[in-house]
Amino acid sequence: MSANVEIKARVRDPEAFAAAAAALSDGPVQEIPQHDVFFRVPAGRLKLRRFADGTGELIQYSRPDRPGPKTSDYVLAPTTACDALREALARALGEAGEVIKRRRLWLSGRTRIHLDDVEGLGCFMELEVVLEPQEDPAAGRAEADRLMADLGVVETDLVDRAYVDLLNGGNR
Repeated sequence: MSANVEIKARVRDPEAFAAAAAALSDGPVQEIPQHDVFFRVPAGRLKLRRFADGTGELIQYSRPDRPGPKTSDYVLAPTTACDALREALARALGEAGEVIKRRRLWLSGRTRIHLDDVEGLGCFMELEVVLEPQEDPAAGRAEADRLMADLGVVETDLVDRAYVDLLNGGNR
């Protein structure tokens, strides 16, 4: 299992945010169209992420629904059988919703900076500070706090839940 410290916030000025992210980045931006299908599970979240080339990842994660930096534990399982896997999971668990987004990704050290244009919701940013095994999450929270300040993210724009929950009216 892997872990990161992450935050999510609304973005009022996407181009200003993109410029700030580029200034902090170790390299060029990556454009990644993503289509996530969420499944009904008793704990955490389970989603199948499909990329434009037909490959994907099954991602199970758990994190608290609260604003600000929070620890997320996750497991990634790459797949080349997105359609069959979606059908099997939908039959077994039922679908909980879909999220379609255009993601711009910048890397800054161990942190992934996302600018997401989410269909039906608008623009958001995410930070994911990847933690080392057994690393104290406080170090990741401090890094996320610093990057939030550098990127101009204000507390009133923080979001406490997943995009799928927002699309479903705020409920899980």
